[in-house]
Amino acid sequence: MKLYTTHPAPNPFRLRVFLVEKGIELPIEQIDIMAGETRGPEFLKKNSLGELPVLELDDGTLLTEAIAICRYLESEYPDTPLMGRTPLEVAKIDMWTRRMEQQIQTPIGEVARHTFPLFADSTEQLPEYAETQKRLALKRWAWLDAELSDGRVYVCDDKFSVADITGMAALMICDFSGETVPKDMVNVKRWETAVRTHKAWGN
Repeated sequence: MKLYTTHPAPNPFRLRVFLVEKGIELPIEQIDIMAGETRGPEFLKKNSLGELPVLELDDGTLLTEAIAICRYLESEYPDTPLMGRTPLEVAKIDMWTRRMEQQIQTPIGEVARHTFPLFADSTEQLPEYAETQKRLALKRWAWLDAELSDGRVYVCDDKFSVADITGMAALMICDFSGETVPKDMVNVKRWETAVRTHKAWGN
């Protein structure tokens, strides 16, 4: 297997955290997105969307989308499960992963997409829309704060999972853009402290 990835970017970050937490080591080729390498003809043969990460299997099969790659690697390396063991655990983690993706990561990512120069070539940037997403992100953090008001540290059954990793990707975007979780959201701040102390955060 060979992993094509980059740094920093939210979905490659998600996969990188997943690999570190599970102790998986793969051959890696870093792709320079700033230099336009994902838009070159050779890379587009691997992913026609020009996006990272991409996992190339030994038989030449190409997998894209971070969560799909995580799902494959979870089955190949079942130790230290991050996507659930039982059908119910799998379903609940999938539910929370989707929630963290849609409710938390998406509005924060939309702010970046409509303000960062990196996306100017691929997105018709609307700064006014970015402002609406900033306000929405605050509401979504408040929603998560209420969800975590029962005292749990991690979002799904108080066990670290790929759902938390998705939230970590949102925090990574915040760091890059200078945004922060409001200090008065004490439950989210408890979760944030916990995930930032994981060994994978700095990798």
